[in-house]
Amino acid sequence: MKKQTVNDHNNYNKTILNNGIRVISEEIPYVRSVSIGVWISVGSRDENEKNNGVTHLIEHMVFKGTKKRTARMIAQSLESVGGYLNAFTSKEHTCYYARVLDEHIEKAVDVLSDLILHPEFDKYELEKEKAIILEEIKNYEDEPDEIIHDEFEKLLFNPHPLGYNILGTRESLENLDRKEIENYKRKHYSSDNIIICAAGNIPHQKLVDLSYKYFGELKKTRNGYKRIPPKIRKKAEVHKIEKPIQQAHLCYGTYAFNVCDERRFPLLILNTLLGDGMSSRLYQSIREKKGLAYSVYSFANLLTDIGSFGVYAGIDKCKIDVSLLLIEKELEKIKKVPITESELKRTKAQVKGNMVLGLESMSNRMMRLAKSEIYYRKYQSVDSLIEKINKVSIESVQKVANELFDLDKFKLIAYIPINNNTN
Repeated sequence: MKKQTVNDHNNYNKTILNNGIRVISEEIPYVRSVSIGVWISVGSRDENEKNNGVTHLIEHMVFKGTKKRTARMIAQSLESVGGYLNAFTSKEHTCYYARVLDEHIEKAVDVLSDLILHPEFDKYELEKEKAIILEEIKNYEDEPDEIIHDEFEKLLFNPHPLGYNILGTRESLENLDRKEIENYKRKHYSSDNIIICAAGNIPHQKLVDLSYKYFGELKKTRNGYKRIPPKIRKKAEVHKIEKPIQQAHLCYGTYAFNVCDERRFPLLILNTLLGDGMSSRLYQSIREKKGLAYSVYSFANLLTDIGSFGVYAGIDKCKIDVSLLLIEKELEKIKKVPITESELKRTKAQVKGNMVLGLESMSNRMMRLAKSEIYYRKYQSVDSLIEKINKVSIESVQKVANELFDLDKFKLIAYIPINNNTN
């Protein structure tokens, strides 16, 4: 086995097993728990129009039975010892994770390996799970403040898979059969695409030994799949969709940087200042001063090769235009008028505080470790990130605002209530 240790943080270790699986840990000896995740670098962006939803379907199906565990046995496996087992699918990765007391870490690794290496994909369970996901889609469609973000990404990225819904569509799910999902899993769940990551009270060598014991049977395989970046459409676009809802919802934004771009640090400050929390400019302007929206915030999503920035607002149907004008006013203002030194200092403190407070959660630590490996292929300590944030200047924030906030290229997706009358 090969071992690589990063010297700038004594509790961080990384080992590459002979089959190519990366094992990463951060030992926190003063806690009694461990959060462990098995990450696969595959998400909905790796699908096509026909098999859209297959990544998420596989994530569901592995819980429906393996060669040695039934669905009920899987459900009880960690709950019976006070632990927690779950999974999620994103645009760019899939994660199967568990939280357990340190004394039960081997059981967690055993169960996770069983899910990933030995799923049965029973035909009856497959059809049943497809029906369950269809209900999940219906439930999601009943939450306009959530699904409008998917509509926004569809507007930005279609026909690229980054514009697809992670859950898939009714049509694409119907097309998926056992052979399709097995072939897809075989292709993307390769050893070089898998990361085992843990944070908590576990020595690194113990995690390596358990990973070798339970994942060592996987032969060394290479994914060989190369992602294609989306094309950028520079012109402004407006899509308004009528829905039988009581409140209007809108997302208004544009493309942003990729996750490795150094401009992400000024963007983090900019996004926090504009729309993160009750003290943000958008919240104060649109909710507190004008009373136009119950919920208003900005967001920045950064991916491997591109990103997005936008503003969300949930507002009355009759207040869409005035709310958009106020949003645009705030975006233009930050381009033209430098933020103050006190604003910069306060926002940096907010960002750093959120980052450090997140370290109290072993799950947050585990996810931060994994994403550092996925996106940067190296460990990024909190101290190094804080140093980057401290270096953000008023000029760099304004420069990023001017680079991003070309309103002639912004895209708007809005849900308009068909009938805004309430009883």
